[in-house]
Amino acid sequence: MAAEIVNPRSDGNSGADAGSAPDDAFDPAFALHRGGKMAIQATVPVRNKDDLSLAYTPGVAKVCSAIAEQPELVHDYTWKSQVVAVVTDGTAVLGLGDIGPEASLPVMEGKAILFKQFGGVDAVPIALGTTDTDEIIETVVRMAPSFGGVNLEDISAPRCFEIERRLQERLDIPVFHDDQHGTAVVTLAALRNAAKLTDRSLGQLRAVISGAGAAGVAIAKILIEAGIGDVAVCDRKGVVSTDRGDLTDVKREVAGFTNKGRLTGSLEDALDGADVFIGVSGGTVPEEAVAKMAKDSLIFAMANPTPEIHPDIAHKYAAVVATGRSDFPNQINNVLAFPGIFAGAMQVRASQITEGMKLAAAEALAAVVADELSADRVIPSPFDERVAPAVTAAVAAAARAEGVARR
Repeated sequence: MAAEIVNPRSDGNSGADAGSAPDDAFDPAFALHRGGKMAIQATVPVRNKDDLSLAYTPGVAKVCSAIAEQPELVHDYTWKSQVVAVVTDGTAVLGLGDIGPEASLPVMEGKAILFKQFGGVDAVPIALGTTDTDEIIETVVRMAPSFGGVNLEDISAPRCFEIERRLQERLDIPVFHDDQHGTAVVTLAALRNAAKLTDRSLGQLRAVISGAGAAGVAIAKILIEAGIGDVAVCDRKGVVSTDRGDLTDVKREVAGFTNKGRLTGSLEDALDGADVFIGVSGGTVPEEAVAKMAKDSLIFAMANPTPEIHPDIAHKYAAVVATGRSDFPNQINNVLAFPGIFAGAMQVRASQITEGMKLAAAEALAAVVADELSADRVIPSPFDERVAPAVTAAVAAAARAEGVARR
């Protein structure tokens, strides 16, 4: 209602922009987005002067003075501990790439409503008019007093790695780049269950990751932390290995903790005998390379909208197939992770989100369907009501165990 008052629908196109505005009547996507997808709503009534005097002046002054004397009270008497800033610069939006801050806002609004729908966490979309790393960091640091957490979203690699690291060093609230860690948590959860379904442990698996960007690097790190047998990461030039002289700092770091088998060559070379394919890059993997993978292979082809290996081909060779799409079974969907991770971290006022908290989230997510496993069900649906409570509880417990919880 409020959005319609501020930005009412027009029944027809007229004026300077006649003929250029989308026609909501014929496109449900534009109709749904008219006026935006979210609004701020008061949690207390303002019906009369007594309500007004408590919600605003003079009553609010007592609360402000108390917080000034004891800053930690901000968590109890404002929304700080319940709200996340969803921050982007619009440089790596979904499958659209660098489309700028304004064009990114529909996605950030969508992210915010997913926080609320699936985790009970309020979120505010913030699209920044800069792509400069230092400016982004300084802007977020200055905004931080208003928020209990920061979700970095759709910021291109490799800048996203530095931005997250430096922000977490400077802030005492969780900073989480979902394109990295959300994808990694859900991938690990699904892989745990896929391995279990095929009577193997993670330690028995050799994985190949196609893509050395934000998601690929984070997946490699969490798989190593979880104890996978081996994992090799591939970029456009092939296996990321220590004998290559063209690596960025991030890829050089990745080469240092992956690829125990010292593989070299192309992605197709690395897939020969591999147990697991994880795609977060786009492109197409030739069927001949898929056919050379190990028996009962696990294929997670997560590029959208076109998986690196189409499920029809993957099913010829793999025991379990997952994608990033909602129209195939086993969707690797970040919404399974980030709402519960933030809810758990903010529930205990964690100062950061640690590797242990991410591993706990993956274990809890996998456990939701551990007794219901099938080739088409190694990960829960985003609409499974057990997901958010399980992840929230596991993350909160892990935060306490790791000493980053403050209540």
